[in-house]
Amino acid sequence: MSTPPAPGRPERRRTLEPTRVLRRRRTEALAQLMREHDEAMAAVPEGYEDVILPSPAPGAEDATQELPPVAPRRRAQRREQAAEGFGFGPNLRRAAVVVAVGAAAFVGFAAALLLPGNAQGEEAGPAPSATASTAPSVSAPAAADPDGPGFLREGDSGPEVTELQERLLRIPDVYTDGATSGSYDTALTEAVARFQLWYGIRGDETGVYGDDTRKDLEARTAS
Repeated sequence: MSTPPAPGRPERRRTLEPTRVLRRRRTEALAQLMREHDEAMAAVPEGYEDVILPSPAPGAEDATQELPPVAPRRRAQRREQAAEGFGFGPNLRRAAVVVAVGAAAFVGFAAALLLPGNAQGEEAGPAPSATASTAPSVSAPAAADPDGPGFLREGDSGPEVTELQERLLRIPDVYTDGATSGSYDTALTEAVARFQLWYGIRGDETGVYGDDTRKDLEARTAS
C-alpha cells in the first residue's frame, strides 16, 4: 500500500521519456504508376509515338510581301521639304544672300562718306620742314665702359693688363709661368678667379679684375 504524500507537497509521478513515432510510407501507388508507365512504353515499338504535323495551306507564302527598301536620298528630300515648308526655299535663300550683300555695301559706302576726304586731309596736313634734311647730324658719344673705369676682363689689352700679370706672378701658385703679353686671355681669367677664390674676394665678378680685387692684389704686392 503506497504512502500518501504529505500535505502541501505534489504527488510524485513517473518521468515520461520521449517516444519516436515511425510511420509507414505508402509506396504502393508510386510502384503502380511506374508499372503502368513501363507497360505503355513496351507497347510502342520505338518508345515514342510519331506525330505528323499539318502541312501549310497552298499559297500561304505567296501572300507575304516584302517591304520596299528605303531610298538613300529620301532623307535628303525630307529635309528639303521641311525647309520649304518653313519658307526657306532655294529662291528665298538666294534673295537673302543678295539682300545681305547689298546691306553690307550700303554700310561701307555710308562709312566712307562720314570719314574726311583725302584731299582735305592733305591740305590740312602740316608741310614738311625744310630744315629737317639740312640740320647737322650730331655724332653719338663714345660708348662708356659698362664696368666702369679700372675694370679689366677677358678680351682687354694694354699696359694695365701687363701690370696685372706682373702682380699675379708675385702671388705663389696663382699665375705660375704666366705671360706678360698685355692681353687678357683665358689663362689670365682663370688666374684672377683663382686669386679671388683663395683669398675670399667676393665683391667682383668671377674672373673680372674689379675694384675689390685690385685693392687686395695691390695691398699684397705693394713691396
